[in-house]
Amino acid sequence: MECPIVKMSSSGGMPAAKKKKLGEYERKRDFKQTPEPSSAKKKRNGKEPRFVVQEHHATSLHWDLRLERDGVLVSWAVPKGIPPDPKKNHLAVHVEDHPLDYIDFEGEIPAGNYGAGKVTIWDHGTYETEKFRDSEVMVTFHGERVQGKYVLFQTGGKNWMIHRMDPPQGGEREPMPDKLAPMLAKLSVDLPKKADEWGYEIKWDGIRALAFLDGGRVRLINRNGRDTTRQYPELRELGKAVGPQEMILDGEIVAFDENGRPNFQRLQNRMHLASESAVRRRMNDIPVAYMIYDLLYLDGHSTMQLPYADRRKLLDGLELEGPSWRAPAYHSGDGKSFREASRQNGLEGIIAKKLDSAYEPGRRSSCWLKIKNVQKQEVVVGGWMPGEGRRSNSLGSLVVGYYDGDDLKYAGNVGTGFKEEDLVRLQKLLEPLRRSKSPFDGRQPKKGAIFVEPKLVAEVEFLEWTQTATLRAPSYKGLRDDKDPKAVIRELPESPPS
Repeated sequence: MECPIVKMSSSGGMPAAKKKKLGEYERKRDFKQTPEPSSAKKKRNGKEPRFVVQEHHATSLHWDLRLERDGVLVSWAVPKGIPPDPKKNHLAVHVEDHPLDYIDFEGEIPAGNYGAGKVTIWDHGTYETEKFRDSEVMVTFHGERVQGKYVLFQTGGKNWMIHRMDPPQGGEREPMPDKLAPMLAKLSVDLPKKADEWGYEIKWDGIRALAFLDGGRVRLINRNGRDTTRQYPELRELGKAVGPQEMILDGEIVAFDENGRPNFQRLQNRMHLASESAVRRRMNDIPVAYMIYDLLYLDGHSTMQLPYADRRKLLDGLELEGPSWRAPAYHSGDGKSFREASRQNGLEGIIAKKLDSAYEPGRRSSCWLKIKNVQKQEVVVGGWMPGEGRRSNSLGSLVVGYYDGDDLKYAGNVGTGFKEEDLVRLQKLLEPLRRSKSPFDGRQPKKGAIFVEPKLVAEVEFLEWTQTATLRAPSYKGLRDDKDPKAVIRELPESPPS
């Protein structure tokens, strides 16, 4: 026996008398401007009540769940979509009833109108009613995407929760990890010998970032475990494009120069911005792109134990191509020609990945190899030398090193590659870090160095390592606030695996 619809109070329960059900819907809309259906109702045949889930790209992306009931569509806005797993409840905000014709509505609600944005049908079907009460609705959905028993229950005012009562759709699900450390590549002197066992990618000269996508939102975490989402607002659209799918992506945030080449120094102008207004000012003249090259988790299942080739196949199937993100194809087989093409295009180098390799979070593995066209090294800043001549009022060079176990080893001075704004920023960052004693163990820089706490990491380009483990002709490329100083080691190329 079905329960009657109960009059809705200000507490956000079910709607009132039939003639008033669509009053709020009509008050909020100007039907001369919006393509949404008016309250006029069409008769329909059919015994089973219908439902629809509409994806709504309004000010904030959400999904609207609408249930046919007593001549209207009783409606909830679900910010993160319909939960596929009983272990995870989602917020559902009760909103005004909609007319029955809305069940087929797709279109663009013009700017300036209530709910402005694109509306598409994400799922539809019929449902069976078990309960339909003032503060609890229990139904079983028979849709193309959503199937099974769900309950919606009021938690306070217009706020409800939606909970899946059946086992997870599609079998058991693993919870999505909150954090992961990215897999790292070893520096190699040459290409791997068995070329047909490897895939090859461009080595992007940017910031490594894992993207955690859930409920239409994206969270970007750099190698240092820091959330950098707010620094790259253009990448939030990736979450909207993915929709309610859950996934973890691995990739690199890159800025391109006027010739379309990745440029780390250009990216510096976005990496270190502190305020949201500054970020928005610079995102127009220095846009970034997220270059995606791996898939670690997808809709309730870890993919990290799958071979690289299989993970890439899954990634390609997602068709992640947008204004600020893409998943460039990898090249298999002939790594020699691929490397030569990267050199001719002025790129930093390539990455070779064994086709049958699993993803090993946090591990630097010989299954991933860096083959560089240009020598680069991350260094820890342990101090600076005062400038001379025209730079007498600022720093002349950075005193840098790398970690060998717990010891910070001196690796030379970096005195070129700076722009004027780099010198100003470095001086501002280094002054509060002053210390009286040298942070270096063993060999020391020459007299006159001003020492600092080893908190900053820089990237330099150089010719070679000397016999005394000193960088020859290093040139400053920028700061790496995505790197832990303790993780900075001297990278020496190894022979590729046989």
